Amino acid sequence: MGNRAIGKPGSWAPRGPAGRVLLCLVGLLVWLPGAHGFPVCASDERTHHVVVLGDPHLPGRYLPAKQAVLQTINGWADVDRVVVLGDICEDRGTAEEYAFARQFFAAPTAPTHFLIGNHDYIYEDGTTARGGRIRGGPDSRAAKLRRFREAFGLDEVYSSRRVGKYLLVFLSTDHLLSPHLAQISARQLDWLRAELRRHRTTPTVIFFHAPLRGTLLDFSDRVNQDDYVAQPHAELREVLLRNRQVLLWVAGHMHVSATNESYRSAVNLFEGQVATVHVTDMQREQIWTTSLLLHSDRVVVKTFDHTKGAWVADLERTVTPGRH
Repeated sequence: MGNRAIGKPGSWAPRGPAGRVLLCLVGLLVWLPGAHGFPVCASDERTHHVVVLGDPHLPGRYLPAKQAVLQTINGWADVDRVVVLGDICEDRGTAEEYAFARQFFAAPTAPTHFLIGNHDYIYEDGTTARGGRIRGGPDSRAAKLRRFREAFGLDEVYSSRRVGKYLLVFLSTDHLLSPHLAQISARQLDWLRAELRRHRTTPTVIFFHAPLRGTLLDFSDRVNQDDYVAQPHAELREVLLRNRQVLLWVAGHMHVSATNESYRSAVNLFEGQVATVHVTDMQREQIWTTSLLLHSDRVVVKTFDHTKGAWVADLERTVTPGRH
């Protein structure tokens, strides 16, 4: 089970398959202890660059700005992977929205992971008499999940990948009955428990559409409410407290501007353990993207202002495994 990444084959590792073999052969005399008792090629010590996009809402508003963001990222030669945090579709996950999104993301040169948000699956195609959204039932939601998988060629809507020293976990909203906007199914929750149990000593980064409860200041009446946090909240809290190797939770959903006080704040730390990274949405004229630089001993979180074409130094932060 797992996502089939869309993008240029070999972008995830240096110089493609042949390069990986050569690097490992050269490194035969220099082995590092693996988290599970197996040797890790010394080339895994290199820094990995993961770019995170929040809530594209395609096609939506400000389309030229969104296209410019993708062009900029494609110009960064060091990008290993792109993660899109859900709400890829503008509103209701219609066939037309998915067709546009598929075409929009045909351009990235790095492999890309697509996660599901509420606008991708939870609403029916039709609307109320006044044009409002209708939350779909189990059949409608299941059909939208199939539409999502087919659009991006995915075997499953959640997966994980070992990257150097780290485990990256990609979760998606997929509950067929939940009254909440961002809830994972019992099956996915069981998978997450098992996956973290198998990698208990591996520093882990989790990507999901919604943030953890209590990791934002109350700047609106939606913040930290049931529809706007990762669900099921109590079960996820228990899972995280049992797995202290999880150091980052990367989320969108709340459309937190990089100028918001909550974007980088002490409140982002969940239960004194997991640093929540809030990624700004793309449904705006001024767009910021988040980059994770995975070093062997730390993760550097950086913010790029695509209007100014520059990194925002004041927003940079470093998270060290086992020490926040």
